[in-house]
Amino acid sequence: MTSEERTAVFDAVVAAADYPVLVVTVQADGRRAGCLVGFTTQVSIEPRRFLVGLSKRNHTYRVAQRAERLAVHVLGSEQLSLARLFGGETGDDLDKFVHCDWTSGPDGVPVLSTVPSWFSARIRDRYDFGDHVGVLLEPEGGAMVRRAAETLRYHAVADLAAGHAV
Repeated sequence: MTSEERTAVFDAVVAAADYPVLVVTVQADGRRAGCLVGFTTQVSIEPRRFLVGLSKRNHTYRVAQRAERLAVHVLGSEQLSLARLFGGETGDDLDKFVHCDWTSGPDGVPVLSTVPSWFSARIRDRYDFGDHVGVLLEPEGGAMVRRAAETLRYHAVADLAAGHAV
């Protein structure tokens, strides 16, 4: 099997898994940032731990390097416009928070007001995974505002061009 064939098979399997996409927000040194993330998972039951992958090319990654905590937001399937804002624009060029409803959460971390659920978390560690850094989180609080009829998934944003250079 060629390298291209292996890549195509892997990409097809990952697309078939149709993972949820989430929005991560952060605040540090008076700067807010947020981005759409597709690399996330719970990694421990006790103690509770969650892992988020942030692209090293992303404005949010640069702000998160100086942060102590961030917030993770679950989007409903009807929130494609919010996903496009946080995935298709870059914080280098645009204050995304001017274009959405949010409140100041724990330690000033922006919390998106219209999402079904979210949690805030303390950053426990960071791991270099290549073009992404894994941010290990310890959940501290959050809210289950409403249960989403359906969570926004990868297939809904697969054609979205990243706001930052790939």
